[in-house]
Amino acid sequence: MHQDSPGCMGGDDGQAAPLPADPSGVDPSAERRLQQLLTDLARAADLCLRPWRHSLRFSALTPAEPDRVDRLLSEATLLIEVRDGDGVRHPSRDLELEIYRSAERFNLILSQHLDPDAPMLWYGSHPVWMAATDGLRCERPDDGVVLESFCRRVWALLATEILAD
Repeated sequence: MHQDSPGCMGGDDGQAAPLPADPSGVDPSAERRLQQLLTDLARAADLCLRPWRHSLRFSALTPAEPDRVDRLLSEATLLIEVRDGDGVRHPSRDLELEIYRSAERFNLILSQHLDPDAPMLWYGSHPVWMAATDGLRCERPDDGVVLESFCRRVWALLATEILAD
């Protein structure tokens, strides 16, 4: 597993890194659920975005130590770090996944982390590609099908987690 980034989850061995101990007395079972969910998200990226390997960590836009799965299911930004089969990082391929709620539903926005001009994928009940510069609808990029597939899996994982509550 890749431990070069604090809070990294998932990776080559399919296991999540332990979350740091929380002095506030957070429920350990909630922490385990969060760790498992992040591992499952990394596995979904590995499956959909082959041949690359992926690890997830909370971005600087998300509190460094989320206290419950609920927070991830209501509003979080995850950085999806990409590596090749030899473990070499490829930051130019990193993705950013924003999860947020709107009314009773949750939505996803997937974007290229280091390319602010690349189209963004909004995924709620269906995929919509948007130009990053103005937010208007645009054509699906060449790699859009696999990114939509990844978002479908993420959406299904999050929906399953919500139903488990």
